[in-house]
Amino acid sequence: MKKQLIIWQLINKSLQQQVPVMLLYVLQSEGSSPGRAGFSMAVNAAGEIAGSIGGGIMEHKFIETAKDRLKAGVSLQFSDLQNTYTDESKITIKKQFHNKSAATNQSGMICSGEQTILIYRVSQEDAPTIKHLIASLEQHQNGTLQLSPTGIHFATGSPDTDLYFSMTSEVEWLYREKTGYKNHLYVIGAGHCALALCRLMQEMEFYIHLYDDRSSLKTFQENSYAHEKKIIDDYKELAALVPGGENQYVVVMTVGYRTDDIALRALWNRPFTYFGLLGSKSKIEKMFNDYRTEGVPGSLLQPIHAPVGIGIHSETPEEIAISIAAQIIQVKNSVGK
Repeated sequence: MKKQLIIWQLINKSLQQQVPVMLLYVLQSEGSSPGRAGFSMAVNAAGEIAGSIGGGIMEHKFIETAKDRLKAGVSLQFSDLQNTYTDESKITIKKQFHNKSAATNQSGMICSGEQTILIYRVSQEDAPTIKHLIASLEQHQNGTLQLSPTGIHFATGSPDTDLYFSMTSEVEWLYREKTGYKNHLYVIGAGHCALALCRLMQEMEFYIHLYDDRSSLKTFQENSYAHEKKIIDDYKELAALVPGGENQYVVVMTVGYRTDDIALRALWNRPFTYFGLLGSKSKIEKMFNDYRTEGVPGSLLQPIHAPVGIGIHSETPEEIAISIAAQIIQVKNSVGK
């Protein structure tokens, strides 16, 4: 995870240079909060910053307070903030209400949600854990980050859920998160639209797999955004290469009707969080009519987003990529809601 990695790398560098550094982490988010659970940032005494907990005046307030306390060389007590649990040495948990009518803990924002934010003074004792976490992220592995009153903990292997938070009291709380890439995107076909889509989706923290059957394709060679690229002899091979299941996203955008058909048949008998097919409306209608005539059950065709993307009258590869990315994000953010 590029964004996660940058945050932990700044913390690690700060520890190595003996520059005081603080970790800010959104543990819980409800309503229309700008920063969702898992948003985080690092702030050090030299004024370096990485990441975000949601932006706006709320983030600015936390950054400036962190800078002041770190530069002053005092322990994090935040006695000026109300309704705050404080470990006098390193931990503060602060609830923020994005509503100016709230009696206490107003964030300065009016979006009506609320956030629970951890403010953690990172120490040299955390260095081995942070180095372990960085190594896992650099190797594109999944792991488990745990934050609690006892500090930062990390272990290899994925937790049962992407995010977990419970708080029974001010001294009894636990946050657990799956680190590394949570979503995988399989792009079938490596043309101009695929290049533009991969460029967008890698910024959205998707692990991208790219497949094509043309070894000399220029856009395949130029695609530096996919994490894995593979030339295959036949799109039938996708049946053994692309797993179904949660957090698995597929977009078929090969060179034409015949190869699209082969790719669809290789994949349509397994579940995906998202399955899209690029093509004109007339092409899609002909393909699906042919499938129905052949007797292909509707249960295999219905989950496919075809034509792929939201309707924004896109024309260029970049516009097409934006329409597809928007639809993928729409599906991702609606899962479980």
